[in-house]
Formats: sequence, structure tokens, C-alpha cells
Amino acid sequence: MFNLNNRVAIVTGAGSKRGIGRTIALALAEQGAHVVVCDLNLAGVSEVVEEIKEKGVRSLGLKCNITSEEDIKKTVTATFNEFGRIDILVNNAGITQPVKVLDTTPEDWTRIMEVNLKGTFMITKAVLPVMIKEKYGRIINISSVSGKRGGGVFGGAHYSASKAGMLAFAKALAREVGRQGITANSVTPGLVATDIRGGLESKEEQQKMTADIPCGRMAIPEEIAATVCFLASEEAAYITGEDIDINGGSHMD
Repeated sequence: MFNLNNRVAIVTGAGSKRGIGRTIALALAEQGAHVVVCDLNLAGVSEVVEEIKEKGVRSLGLKCNITSEEDIKKTVTATFNEFGRIDILVNNAGITQPVKVLDTTPEDWTRIMEVNLKGTFMITKAVLPVMIKEKYGRIINISSVSGKRGGGVFGGAHYSASKAGMLAFAKALAREVGRQGITANSVTPGLVATDIRGGLESKEEQQKMTADIPCGRMAIPEEIAATVCFLASEEAAYITGEDIDINGGSHMD
């Protein structure tokens, strides 16, 4: 099950050493997909590409700023030229900022929205013509529990708003492109042990942060990646416009 042999995936924000994107890229490769690794951190990208190639599949590493229309165009063109198709897009690239509304500047708001929401929109729009022509596609947004519960985890209101926007964007997109064989879904992680929070906390701090989580711990990136692999597979063809929560019970719909 969940065989992705010869599928071609683009994963944004996949260069961080302890990030969800890197783990997703490696997991997709493990299932047989060829993976295009995108990030501003080119050194990190190169490391991930080498790890992927060791799994016996092809990989392409690209420096891409998802707020740049030119970078996105180059990324999509390079992917198509290398592989001749684009089957999977994982919109993982994102930034956060732990700040209260009264301390948030208009520049802060714009910066978070540009990366998390506008960037997701722009690269999704860029790959859609290829997917529509193929009549196949899997678009997976990495949102956040903060977009559903209104923060209270990590990041300010602008972060929560951007992540909520990603959920709505996927739902609207799912209605538009479903008849072209394309699905659009979101994954909404809770606390995950990654670098986005500025580094991993001490055991004492982690205990405080996870005190209200029924499962009693943070997620690990592999748990997010497993869900992405499922949504990218043939077995998930009838799932679209959905949000899958991976938060240990910290938020329940």
C-alpha cells in the first residue's frame, strides 16, 4: 500500500536539519517517489538530495524563495524538464513569530502572510497546469493546529491566520480541481520536535508544553510524514478538502 513508485514530488522548505519538510521528502523517497527538494538553505538541500539518492530514486535540489514568482517559475520549469511530470506538491515552507497582536507590526503581518499563505498560493498555481494536463495531482498543505484553535501553541495571531488561510485555500481548491483528478488536503500538526521554534527545549520545558496533551508528548516529524505519504497515494484518491489533525489530542474537532 501507499506505493509512490515513479511519482514526482516537490517539497518546499525541506532543507532544515530537523524539520518536517526534510522528513517528508525522505519518506516520499522511501515510498519510491522522485523528490525535488526546495529551500533557501542550499547546503541543507544538498544534504537531503544525497540522502534521497541513497534510497535508489532520483532527486533534484533547488534554492527557492516561495515569495518570488521568478524562483517558483524556475522551480516548476526545472522539475518538469528533469522529470517530465509533477504529481505531488507538499506546501511545507513556513515561518512563525511568537508575538502578541499589540506587538505585531504591519511588516510582521505581511512577512508571515507572504511566506505561509501567498507562497502556498503561488507555487500551487504554478504546478496546476501540469497536473491538469496529466489529470492527476496531490496537493498537501502543512498547516497547523494554531489555524484551528486560534494559537495557544506557538506563534502569534498572524501565524494562526496564515495557517487557517491554508486550510480554507485547500478546501476551495479541492472544489475547483477535483474533476481533473487532483486532490487538495491539509495536515494540521500540533507541537512537533523541529527547529521552527528556535531549537529543541529541555526536558523540563517539554513537560510543561505537553502537560495538556492527552498523549503526553510532542509529535515527531516521521508521524507527520506518514500522513503525507498516505494523502499522496492512490489509496487517498477519494479524500479531498480535508484537514487531518496530528496533535496527540490537544485539539479535537
